[in-house]
This record gives sequence, structure tokens and C-alpha cells, in this order.
Amino acid sequence: MTLLLSMAAFALASSISPGPVNLVALSSAARYGLRASLRHVTGATLGFTLLLLAMGLGLHRLLQQWPVLAALIRWAGVAFLLYMAYGLARDDGWLNSGKAQQPPTLLTGAVMQWLNPKAWLAALAGMGAYAADGELGVVGQFAALYFVICYLSLACWAYAGAFLRPYLEQPPRMRLFNRALALLLLASAFYLLWS
Repeated sequence: MTLLLSMAAFALASSISPGPVNLVALSSAARYGLRASLRHVTGATLGFTLLLLAMGLGLHRLLQQWPVLAALIRWAGVAFLLYMAYGLARDDGWLNSGKAQQPPTLLTGAVMQWLNPKAWLAALAGMGAYAADGELGVVGQFAALYFVICYLSLACWAYAGAFLRPYLEQPPRMRLFNRALALLLLASAFYLLWS
């Protein structure tokens, strides 16, 4: 029971803390509403769980043997963060601008996790701490527990965005909100470049 509580605490701390995927859930719900954003939340949860399982089943060994692969993943993550920050910064702030805008999809959420350096670090650290020997039962148990906690954590960020939606209906407020999120994403990208 102590191991499960420790796993749950780790999963909660790494899932609920701010990160690129959480910020997109917040922004998406502020723009499109909670229901539309839950597709992104579900995709991000599935994507992370798959990454976590891959780490537990040996992906970490491949990254150790091929450090260039780890560097490529890091640079792809930085590029993706910069792309998302640019999109948020140039947004006009109109919630119903007449443009055919789509909320992030299930696939977008899943791919974001595979490009999210925070997700890679959490998966590597979590599996290293709780299932370093690759025992299938422990890997599966940790992944199942993490799935639930990750989904609920991301859903909390989306709910916060939906809660803010009425306050952001004026384009200047939404532009300010989006630019603040863009700055946070830029800060994440620059942190990765110098870490």
C-alpha cells in the first residue's frame, strides 16, 4: 500500500504541475469550452501512458545507448514549444472570429506528450524509481495508476480554462491571456535549451 501511495504522489506532482500540455488544456478550454478540450486531455493522457509503458519496457536503455536520439527528441520538443508559443502570441483574441478553428484533437494531445520534455523526464524518473527492473506487473500497475491521475490533473487544467472563459470573452483580455501563456511556453523552451 505504501508503494501505491508513493506512486500516486509522484504521478500527481508531475501531472498537476504546470507544463506545456497543461497550458494547452487551459487555453483550449478557455477558447473552445470544457467538452471540446476533453479530447485533448484524453489524447494527452493516452500518449503519456504509452510513453510511460515504453520507458518501463526498455526505451530508457535505447536512449542511453543512443544519446543522439535523446538530443533529437529534446530539439523537437523545443521546436514544438516555440511553434505553440507563436500560435498563441499571434492569436487575435476573438473567441468566435468566424474562422474555422478547431480545438486540439485526441491525436494532437498524444503527440504533444511525445514532444513534451517534461513528459519524458517524468516517465524516465517514474519508471526509474518504481519499476527499474522492468517487472511487467509493477510497470502495468504504475501505468494504470498514472493514467487516472494524469487524466484528472489535465482535466483540472481544462476546467480552470472553462471557468475563465466568461472573463476572457473580450478580445483584449483573451489576447493578454494567450500572450501570457505564450511567454510561459517560451520560458519552458529556453529552460530546455540551457538545461
